[in-house]
Amino acid sequence: MGKWMIPANPKIYDHARFFDDYGYVDWKQRLKFEVGDIVYLYCSKPFQKVMYKTKVIKESMPFSECTEDIDYWTNPDDYESSKSYMRARLELLNRADREELSLEYLMKNGLNAAPQKGFKVQDNLAEYMDKYFELESPDMIYPESDIPENYYEGAVTTTIVNKYERNPLARKKCIEYHGCECSVCGLSFEKMYGDLGKGFIHVHHIVPLNQIKEEYEVDYKTDLIPVCPNCHAMLHRKLNNEYYSIEELKGIVKKNLE
Repeated sequence: MGKWMIPANPKIYDHARFFDDYGYVDWKQRLKFEVGDIVYLYCSKPFQKVMYKTKVIKESMPFSECTEDIDYWTNPDDYESSKSYMRARLELLNRADREELSLEYLMKNGLNAAPQKGFKVQDNLAEYMDKYFELESPDMIYPESDIPENYYEGAVTTTIVNKYERNPLARKKCIEYHGCECSVCGLSFEKMYGDLGKGFIHVHHIVPLNQIKEEYEVDYKTDLIPVCPNCHAMLHRKLNNEYYSIEELKGIVKKNLE
């Protein structure tokens, strides 16, 4: 089984949304992938980190066999030129957004430079990355349902159910601005669990997207707020057919801890 790393530029192709919509991505194949190979996606600026671990489930696919993806390209000319390439279908195994998978840390653990093209990954680097992917799960008990640059959201897409498109860069900006402590109960996963909890937090959309029903510009300072999984779950739980606000839930937590 081969292990590879390929660069992914979110400004050119919205692979994050494609993964959300389909659970895989049909990627231009310039390398000799084989079915069963592992492919890590290094996301370039503004992320500069490995964020996706995938498995090759099909290779050397002509464009006619691929899932239509014109809506995921920023430039239509890039979409047209992509038709001439064979593609590999990369099934999403796991995703992560951790400092330990950033360029700085990767270069301390076997990576020579920021990837400009795909290459085979040495075992020591793969083992290092896998250690941190194992700390993440795409099927968490408390899924982050509110992970929305400036930052537009709201265009409805249809899969099994209607959902609102979200840009993961908003999560990054929200955490940079507000920090990683829960805005309701004050929990810090890093203080509680050490390195295991570093950088872990959910992001809550204060105004539910399904109540907006139109495209709008997200303000990560005022529209988004970091919360722990427990408080996040309670913010999405109704009592007497009403949701609690952030301040109301903070009051409940404070009262019950006195």
